[in-house]
This record gives sequence, C-alpha cells and structure tokens, in this order.
Amino acid sequence: MSATLTSPPSPTSPPQSRASAWGRLLAVWVLAAGAGVLLYLSFPPRTLWWLALPAFALVGLLLRGVGPRRGFEIGMLFGIGFLLPLLSWTGFFVGSLPWVALVVFESLFLGVAGAGMALVSGFRARWASALWPVWAAAVWVGAEALRGRIPFGGLPWGRVGFGQPDAPTLPLAAIGGVPLLSFATVLAGLALGEVLRILVRGHRPTSGGAAGSRAGVVVPALLVVLVLVAGPLAGLVPAQAGPPERTVTVAAIQGNVPRLGLDFNAQRRAVLDNHVRQTQRLAAEVAAGRQPQPDIVIWPENSSDIDPLRNADAAALIDGAASAIRAPILVGAVLVNGDRTTSNAALIWEAGEGVVARTDKRRVQPFGEYMPWRSFFRLFSSYVDRAGNFVPGPGAGVAPMAGVAVGVAICWEVAFDDLVSDSVDAGAQILAVPSNNATFGLTEMTFQQLAMSRVRAVEHDRPVVVATTSGVSAMIRPDGTVTASTGQFVPGVLVDRIPLKGTTTLSGHLRSVPEWTLTAIGVLAVVIVFGASRRRGPRSGVGSAGRMPEAGEDEHG
Repeated sequence: MSATLTSPPSPTSPPQSRASAWGRLLAVWVLAAGAGVLLYLSFPPRTLWWLALPAFALVGLLLRGVGPRRGFEIGMLFGIGFLLPLLSWTGFFVGSLPWVALVVFESLFLGVAGAGMALVSGFRARWASALWPVWAAAVWVGAEALRGRIPFGGLPWGRVGFGQPDAPTLPLAAIGGVPLLSFATVLAGLALGEVLRILVRGHRPTSGGAAGSRAGVVVPALLVVLVLVAGPLAGLVPAQAGPPERTVTVAAIQGNVPRLGLDFNAQRRAVLDNHVRQTQRLAAEVAAGRQPQPDIVIWPENSSDIDPLRNADAAALIDGAASAIRAPILVGAVLVNGDRTTSNAALIWEAGEGVVARTDKRRVQPFGEYMPWRSFFRLFSSYVDRAGNFVPGPGAGVAPMAGVAVGVAICWEVAFDDLVSDSVDAGAQILAVPSNNATFGLTEMTFQQLAMSRVRAVEHDRPVVVATTSGVSAMIRPDGTVTASTGQFVPGVLVDRIPLKGTTTLSGHLRSVPEWTLTAIGVLAVVIVFGASRRRGPRSGVGSAGRMPEAGEDEHG
C-alpha cells in the first residue's frame, strides 16, 4: 500500500493537492471499515470463515508502513465496521444509542491493536520485517486479551477465534485455546496480505524486480501454508487419557416463550409451563418407546423465573416434570436472596427430593443483570432501570447429575476462557450451556453463542449441550460437530447419546499460558520498535506523515 495513501495533507499544499490527499485518506478509511465488514461476514450463522483472511490481508496492507497514529485510526474504523453489525443484537430492545456507544468503546481496543500492529511494521532488520505478520498477530491477541477483561469484567464477544468453528484450523483450539485460534487466523490473513504486497511491488519498474519479489515472498507464503496445515496436524495431537469412556443419554428441553423480546419477563409462569409441558411430552415419548430414557435433562436459563424455593406452585410443577421423565433436571432459576439481590442459578432437581445441588452464574452481565454506574448511564437510556440486581455465585460451575459431573456455563459465561477451564479442571465430563436468548429476538446472537460452544467443545474435548428458552438449542460432539439442533421461537426437544470423556487437552493443561505468551511477544515487539525509533530520533522514526519506513528503505523513504 503506497505511503501517500495515508499521508495527511499539508496546510501549505496547493488546494488541489490537499483535496487529492484527503480523498486518498478517505479511501483508506472506507477500506478499513470495509475490511471490518468482511470479518463480520466470516462469523456464524454464515460458514464463510475464510473471509477472515482477506479481511486481515486488507487491513494489513493499510497498516504496513504507517505510523501508530494512523494505525489507530485504521484499527478503530476496522473495529467499527466489524462490531457494529456483529453486536447489533445489543440494541434490539434498548435502542441505537447504547449499541453504538458500546461499539465505539470496544473499537478503541482495536484502535490500540492497529496502532501496535502499525508500529511493529517498523522493524528495520530484514528478518524481523519479514516476520511482521507474526508480531502483528501477537499484538492482536494482546488486544483481545485486554478487551476480554476490562472494563466490568470485559467483553470477549467477537474474538476472531470464535468465528472459526467451521475452519480447518479449529483443532488448534485443543492446543492453545481461543487465543491460538485467533492468532493463527490473523497471522494467515496478514501473511496473505504480505504476499500480495510484495508481488505488486515486484512489478514496479523501480523495484528490485521479479527475482527480488520471489525471494521476499517466501516467508509470508510459508506462514500462510504453515497455518493451513497446522490445524489438521493439531488434530493428530492426542489428549491425555482419563477414565474409561462411557455414554449417557442427555435431553435438552426448549420450551419457547409466549412472545419475542423483553415481554417474556412479564409472562414467567407461561415460560415455566412451556418447559414442563415439553418435558412431559418427552416422558410420553419415552413411555411409548419412541425416545430413549434420558439419564439427565437440561432446561435453559430462566426456565423458571418464578423462584421455586419460595413458590410452592413452581416447585410442584418442576417436581412433577422430574417425576414424569424419571431423571434429574437442571433448572435455570431466578432466586431471590434475603438481601434483596437475585441469583441466576442452575438447580439440580430430583423428583421427591427437590434441589440436590446448585451452581450460580459466576460472572453476571453488566448492563443487563446488573447496572454499573446506574445514575450515569441513565443519562443515555431509560432502559438502565430494567437492569437487574444480580450477584455472582462462588465455585467452579460444576454440578453432579446422576453420577455425571456437569460443567455449567450460563449464557454468556461460555465466552470466558477461565470460567470454562475452571469447570473442566473441577472434573466436568460434559459442558452445559443453559441460555435465554429470547430478549434478542431473531438476531444472530444465538448463532454467535453456538459457535463459541463449538469451539469450547474442541478446546476441552468435551461434549456440549446448549439449551435455550427460544433457540437455537444444540447437541455438540467433542470435535465441534453439531449432531442435532432446534429452530428459533419454536418448542423443541433434543435427545442424544453422548460420550463422556475425562481426557485433558494441551489447552486444558496450559490454560492462559498461550494467550500471555503471545501477548508478551506482541508487547515486546512494540517496545523494541518504539525504543529503536526513539534512539534514531524523529526523522528516522515516525515522521510527520505518521509513517514508518518499510524494510529496505532509508529513513527518507
């Protein structure tokens, strides 16, 4: 990408020259946002995972050789183009202003990533410059790590790895989790952009010629090939053996809600009735021999918004359903605590005994389940008063059901690496993702969450059961394959024989080590280039055009 594309117009330039410079700068901004849209299109429900490569190839071409200030602009516009459509479900009922504000804020992290990626393109050593995609991809992972932790516990939604459940690189999740999957995808895209950049430069009359291009293109081309073969090779790495494998029959109940949207909260009894009714229908199918007898039954989050520990009618309904199906039921319930707070709980209910185990949501959702800085955010939207007063629960999110250790990630908890890892470390043989997506209507939110669950299955070599009030519910094998799923806003029942594994993947052993290692590589690269530019002085570092020299150029370009 030509340096003049990103050079701001000088105040002393002729009007025609200034207009031309602004036009080129506007083109860069449009291309950056367009690359973000390409990345969005690579995410489920579409299976266009490969669009992530041209997305990062394009943004890499825009970032290569520019300064950190321009890199921040490109990264932020890339983020807006990506996150604005991806997170559109957040504004489904609260309005456009909170949605746009969230996108702009989250895009600041990608702006920081763009600044760092642009900066590490300034390595002057030829070998280090040739490996620019490696340093830049590591910077991106660092930005995802930061965005997934701050503020208010972070928002990991939209990590690149979560958009790759259909990619051949998916087995990498078993080696280094979502961070390695993100790194590999970004690396392949940036390296592809480098191949194109070098080949185009090789055809310029003033360049080193075709021979120089062929030599320079070897490293990035090898990086692309390495990423594409790394996924299948990762699938050959065996997990550490555990207890003997056995199978259980699991049922997931999707009762549906009376109406789309927030109104379901005013119809809590109808939601509970729906899940009881579908469970009783399954019991009738089992009795008739048309369905196998389940060992455990999973209901979704908020399947009983009426507190069954305080309401005898709700308790009787749930107990009747458990008695009919002759299996323990995981019930998603909203419980009222003595201090007027509420808990989002998963109750293990056995017929005649009631609650025999319980695990609460460990990371409650800001701006939904609780409202940080309520008085401040009320200035932007009256919907803040609809936010609850939920409190997080303790423990590792594991509950025993009929001799099976079930790891429970309630709704958006599946997006957090540490929560899922804690459950597996505590002995979870199967992962359950009870969720309530009715608030978000027919948006893509539920498909994005399903993609996360598929990645988690591979990451930990565990089957995953997704049970939602309104869809999409699914049965997922340890290799990420969806064996059965429901539609949206229809009642449904899924029953499957599921293998239980006690294996431990390399990712499970390493936990956050790959993420912090890649982050450290990115930060170190930024520090080295920034320190070198400071030692060389302003004329050899980041110039007035916001650009750093490319490899092979002198400090004046």
